[in-house]
Amino acid sequence: MDLGLTDRTYIVTGATRGLGHATASALVADGANVVITGRTDEAAAAAAEKLGPRALGVGADNADPAAAQRLVDAARDRFGGLDGILISVGGPPPGSGATGDSANTDEQWQAAFESVFLGAVRLARTAAGALGEGGVIGFVLSGSVHEPIPGLTISNGLRPGLAGFAKSLSVELGPKGIRVVGVLPGRIATDRMTQLDELSGDAEASRTRNSASIPLRRYGSPEEFGRTAAFLLSPAASYVTGVMVPVDGGARHGF
Repeated sequence: MDLGLTDRTYIVTGATRGLGHATASALVADGANVVITGRTDEAAAAAAEKLGPRALGVGADNADPAAAQRLVDAARDRFGGLDGILISVGGPPPGSGATGDSANTDEQWQAAFESVFLGAVRLARTAAGALGEGGVIGFVLSGSVHEPIPGLTISNGLRPGLAGFAKSLSVELGPKGIRVVGVLPGRIATDRMTQLDELSGDAEASRTRNSASIPLRRYGSPEEFGRTAAFLLSPAASYVTGVMVPVDGGARHGF
């Protein structure tokens, strides 16, 4: 299938590794240009170099109010325009919502809100102003949009709100021909998932136990997520908007 990605330009945040990098790689492989972000200019440039001449790396923090417009400007200056954005950010720290040693602090909640929630909203609003008909805004969210995940209270609190924002935005932008989608990774074999498995005290046992609860009986690969996200960002998915698409091996109990 021709996804129609040739010479289209996308911003992918948090793309020096993991799910963002896998998506950027899938986009480039199908002929798209990407502006990818990382925590520093050096990290972003190194990741972009691996992707080749269709990639530009820019150091940016989603929580920085100036970052959104700077990324849009970078896409226009380097590649001549912007066709879409995938907003991805590292997961907030694990923890509980109550008191005790494992409880998340006010500082952790505030930092996560600035980067995970408000930063994503700002990026989406800025991109919306730069996109024309056929444009797309994607959010990398989590299965916690539908079911709280034990030990990830901050994610459980913020991700559903972003899903609601994405749905509202899809209704507002639909008449302009701009799509909005969410992608909900389940247990994908990234560094983040390794970290979460290690919190159990026995990472291998945790992975075995969690894999057994997934209908496909395994963790997904970043590449499997990236191909799905690239499809949803592409013109091939031109009639898909306002939905949250799980990439979880069937782990979600609902349908």
